[in-house]
Amino acid sequence: MTDRLMSKAATMEIPIHGNGDSRRLPEDDGLEQDLQQVMVSGPNLNETSIVSGGYGGTAEGIIPTSSIQGPSLHQPHPNPALTGEEATRGIAVEKFDVVKKWGINTYKCTKQLLSERFGRGSRTVDLELETQIELLRDTKRKYECVLGLARALTGHFYSLVQTQHALADAFSDLSQKSPELQEEFGYNAETQKLLCKNGETLLGAVNFFVSSINTLVNKTMEDTLMTVKHYETARLEYDAYRTDLEELNLGPRDASTLCRLDAAQANFQAHRLKYEKLRGDVAVKLKFLEENKVMHKQLLLFHNAISAYFAGNQQQLEQSLKQFSVKLKSPGADKPSWLEEQ
Repeated sequence: MTDRLMSKAATMEIPIHGNGDSRRLPEDDGLEQDLQQVMVSGPNLNETSIVSGGYGGTAEGIIPTSSIQGPSLHQPHPNPALTGEEATRGIAVEKFDVVKKWGINTYKCTKQLLSERFGRGSRTVDLELETQIELLRDTKRKYECVLGLARALTGHFYSLVQTQHALADAFSDLSQKSPELQEEFGYNAETQKLLCKNGETLLGAVNFFVSSINTLVNKTMEDTLMTVKHYETARLEYDAYRTDLEELNLGPRDASTLCRLDAAQANFQAHRLKYEKLRGDVAVKLKFLEENKVMHKQLLLFHNAISAYFAGNQQQLEQSLKQFSVKLKSPGADKPSWLEEQ
């Protein structure tokens, strides 16, 4: 309002008479009084009025803005502090519920485990499945022994091949420096080179065999035993909630007991489904290991390669590796080039 009044006062025409004197009009006196009142009191933002009809209008055209209500005025703003506090409280309640469920489950499972150890509780037993699990554990221990021996054989045979290679080089050098024994040294050098080549071929087959055994023992069997561990945990939880449900069924039936009985029945059904699912997973993996087609292939490769090597049949040895798609690495393939070493 102040800007409007000031702009109007600045642009208002002042009549000038012929003698150069200016005369004050009545409306000029009113304007000056209004300006003085505005400069002294200043605008009140809460009581600002909208004047209709221009300056000098009647009071009937004044509309107080405090009476105007629109959608953009007096909107409630959310408090960020309260929103953050509610979110923190919700997270804390959720964590408390998780810890509470974990504590109750741990207590029930510990109670069931102790009762089984001391012969006071009953446990669910699947004789066929547990027999297969024990057989798997025993088989894994024996395969670990085979894996260790195969690795030892690989190390010793690698040393043998390196020795044959060095011996072939020595014979070749002597055949050039000893003319009287050149032919004999040459035969021995060629023989050692042939043995070295066949030894490298056999070494590739043995390495492939060791790699396959390692995958079977430390990945396939280990994964199955991990599933067995989850199955045993699910079996313990299933028996714990089964025992809890049986104890509630033997107790009195009142309103609070019925509520607890419904909750116990729901928990029992959930853990029963989990137990049956894991039992099926274990059975499938044990069936796969029982067939063991991979191990059948590896044993056949190992037998054919060893037999061909010690029989001196180079063609059969190479054919065995082609049959099982074994690719040999060229000597020095694992070593970096001179450019990479720089």
